Amino acid sequence: MEKTTEWFSDEQATFGDRLAGAREAAGLTQEGLSEKLGVELETVIEWEDDLREPRANRVQTLSGMLGVSIGWLLTGEGEGISEPSDNDELDVAPQVADILGEIRAMRAQMRQNVEQLGKLEKKLRRTMIEVQSTE
Repeated sequence: MEKTTEWFSDEQATFGDRLAGAREAAGLTQEGLSEKLGVELETVIEWEDDLREPRANRVQTLSGMLGVSIGWLLTGEGEGISEPSDNDELDVAPQVADILGEIRAMRAQMRQNVEQLGKLEKKLRRTMIEVQSTE
């Protein structure tokens, strides 16, 4: 078995990854967190699976409850949890580690594509406004 790494690296972790990591570091289960927050267990699961995002007031509550900054939860920057140490890493088969590595690489590439798409949309809007103003 091989140890995996970079579970919470800034360029690869999602909000859900950071939330799950902070929850685990705080010693809470998904059920425990849902009870403390007063939300359904399914809601916490969806947040951690990146299927839904909490409202701003919930992010603030999560931040305080889990001892991490709001910025870290949202972007990975700021006061958060450390990357797992060698002792905390999961034992997985080499082929699983390879697949996880591919998934992380794809996720990072997708983020870059989304950022590039957003820039192109803004550029298109500006161009459309310029074209309309010259007509």
